[in-house]
Amino acid sequence: MTSGKYPGEERVFDTDKIIVSKTDLKGRITYVNRLFCSIADYAEDELIGRPHNIIRHPAMPRGVFEMLWTRLQAKKEIFAYVINSTKSGDYYWVLAHVTPSFDQSGQAVGYHSNRRAPRKAALDIIRPIYDEMLKIEAKSDRRKDGIQASCHFLEQWLQEKGVNYDEFIFSI
Repeated sequence: MTSGKYPGEERVFDTDKIIVSKTDLKGRITYVNRLFCSIADYAEDELIGRPHNIIRHPAMPRGVFEMLWTRLQAKKEIFAYVINSTKSGDYYWVLAHVTPSFDQSGQAVGYHSNRRAPRKAALDIIRPIYDEMLKIEAKSDRRKDGIQASCHFLEQWLQEKGVNYDEFIFSI
C-alpha cells in the first residue's frame, strides 16, 4: 500500500517470523538473519559493519531512539514500534525488542534485537504519537533540543494516560 506520508510500498512479513540483528556497542551491525536481508533489500555483506541506522526511516522520531539508547546504556531492555526503510525506498513496521548482550563478567558487549510484525491496531495508535513527535523535532533549530522536546511530549502524553512507557507498549 502506497501512502503519501510513507513513500514506497509497505512491506509486511509473517507474524510467526522474527527479524534478528546484533550490533556492537556503537550500533554497528555484527549479525543479521536472512529475513532482515530479505525485507530490507540488502545483502548480508552490505550490512555487516554498517551503522544499524542504515535502515532508519525519516518518519521515525529521533526521540524514540534517544529513549532506546538511554535504556540500553542503563543495561535495560526496551520494546518499541519502529518504522524502517528498505534499500529500494519501501518501508516496514516492526515491534522491536532490543536488549544488551553481556559477557561473562556482566559487561555489555553489544545489542540484540528481535523484531516481530506489529498489530495494525497498535500502529493506528502509535502513528499519531510519532507524527506529533516528528512535528516537535522539526520545530527546533537545534536537533538535540528537538529530540529532548519530543521525549518530553511522550513523557507528558504517557503521564496524562496514567501509564509508564512499558505499560503503554504492552497495552496496545
